[in-house]
Amino acid sequence: MVAAQKAGIARGVASVCSAHPFVLEAVLRHGLVNNTPALIEATCNQVNQFGGYSGITPVDFVGFVGQIAERVNFPHSKLILGGDHLGPLVWSNEPAVVAMAKAKQLVREYALAGFAKIHLDCSMPCAGDGDLSIELMAQRTAELAREVENACSGAGLPLPRYVVGTEVPPAGGTKAGQHQLVITDPAQAARTIEQIQLAFSQAGLESAWKRVIALVVQPGVEFGDVTIHDYDRNAASELARFIETIPGLVYEAHSTDYQAQQALRALVEDHFAILKVGPGLTFALREAVFALGYIEKELFPPEECSHVPQALEEAAMLNPIHWQKYYRGNPQEQTFMLKFSLSDRLRYYWRDANVQKSLSHLLRHFKDTPIPLTLVSQFMPDIYPAVRAGVVPNRAQDLLLARIENILDDYQAACFGTEK
Repeated sequence: MVAAQKAGIARGVASVCSAHPFVLEAVLRHGLVNNTPALIEATCNQVNQFGGYSGITPVDFVGFVGQIAERVNFPHSKLILGGDHLGPLVWSNEPAVVAMAKAKQLVREYALAGFAKIHLDCSMPCAGDGDLSIELMAQRTAELAREVENACSGAGLPLPRYVVGTEVPPAGGTKAGQHQLVITDPAQAARTIEQIQLAFSQAGLESAWKRVIALVVQPGVEFGDVTIHDYDRNAASELARFIETIPGLVYEAHSTDYQAQQALRALVEDHFAILKVGPGLTFALREAVFALGYIEKELFPPEECSHVPQALEEAAMLNPIHWQKYYRGNPQEQTFMLKFSLSDRLRYYWRDANVQKSLSHLLRHFKDTPIPLTLVSQFMPDIYPAVRAGVVPNRAQDLLLARIENILDDYQAACFGTEK
């Protein structure tokens, strides 16, 4: 992909950040149909040595994804696993010496688990740091790279590719009223590359620097609860031109969720070749589950329905840590955001036992009950043509996966220049 970009060929890759089994299955099925690799990433707060919010460690995540890949017959050789924002972020409220020790353990476990793409992110100040200089950020980045290199070399594992830098929107979108969107200054990008390369050299990591493939920047894409900042290639033109002067590097763009297909293609053409997506896929899954719930209500009496939306809402209210500081307003407004915000913070609650029970109930309802085509047309109009054409089986789980795969089609077109 990097070689193609440097040869003037606009190629990219979608980087899927999710641990939801339906999303992962959709990604792998989509890659199988299109004969393309699947890049799946875990974030530091989602998957770490202490379990993260998903409750799984790096080696657990590898096994989890591997099981799904085996079930759908996706070739292991085309599966690429990545670690996102690996650094002291999760422990940044602790002193730097403590946070960095935990960050080193974090990257070591990702490396030993076999992750092939590592995003090193030491951009956040730790307790007592004050303002974090770019030199210290670069030094810490090199320290983590050394940890990865030593772990892989000691275990006889292939050495990974690296991504560095961090000028990105907050994970999962912006809070209401948050910062104004600012495109990365090319001069700042140049300084970041210069300082991290220098730190790698001073640490004796010249060979590791040759495997740095991308710099994370802000190209002007972002989303909030109900707003989407569309890519403006004219505004990002200087940034796009700058990376053409840097051998071996492309850009990685985060929070590309909800961008139109044409915007995604423009990003790839402008060398933002790695397109991160996550909440947009679980948002699509949530839409499809809710649609199945509406179909269920047309076919079954209320007392027999699964009520998945209510189960999700109840789980979120019982454990508001994942949304409370993000969604402002009165209770009615917060409930609306819980269900329909583009940041899709409901995604944190799919693992709840009662939610799982309700979802299983919903899918069981349709195991032996055919879904009338008229209801598919009514509640899932984007999928209906594919069902009619026989491309998508008229089964509940296939309909859910198809909704996610529709989003992935946009990334396929963006990365390979094909139209839907």
